[in-house]
Amino acid sequence: MNNLKKIILMGALVFAQIGLGQTREDAFAKSYLNEKAMKYTDAVNDIKSIYDAKKYEDNLRLGYLHYLNKNYLESQNYYLKAIDLMPFSIEPKLGIVMPYTQTGNISGIKTQYMNILKIDPQNATVNYDLGYLLYNAKDYTSALGYFEKVVNLYPFSYYAVLMDAWCHLKLGKYPQASLLFNKVLLISPGDPSAKEGLGLIK
Repeated sequence: MNNLKKIILMGALVFAQIGLGQTREDAFAKSYLNEKAMKYTDAVNDIKSIYDAKKYEDNLRLGYLHYLNKNYLESQNYYLKAIDLMPFSIEPKLGIVMPYTQTGNISGIKTQYMNILKIDPQNATVNYDLGYLLYNAKDYTSALGYFEKVVNLYPFSYYAVLMDAWCHLKLGKYPQASLLFNKVLLISPGDPSAKEGLGLIK
């Protein structure tokens, strides 16, 4: 009799777990549908109905949905929770850059980019974006290092080669700049930015 009770109890637990899994899956499915329909508040509420603060996926999803709904501070909070839960994951670090960009948190962006590069030093997207931030801050020497890393990975990439060329020009390294601007013209014949750069080289 005791064994029968144990079997019934175990069966109930299994069904409860399956039901819980379906509930979470259903909540995410509804959330995706509402996101597609641009009903972001409803999409947030779908996830909140099954939200578990210890679940990486819940926090990542809410970070993104709050960003879409232009609730940038809420978005940051959930992305930070996802980062805390999985410190070596890259996606929430890239994700939090979106609300940071909207709120003008350049320091936060740089911090997350540097954290990503500690995990993935060859990340082309982050190297390029960090180089671009530094270029706009007129720190051409630092920017050059990041652009050159991308160019070494993707030697025929338009944006990377172009920004590498402009960095060399700003640093007065004219032969290298000329070489790179001419390479840009092979990638994008007649490119106005490359022609402008070449026109500035004496």
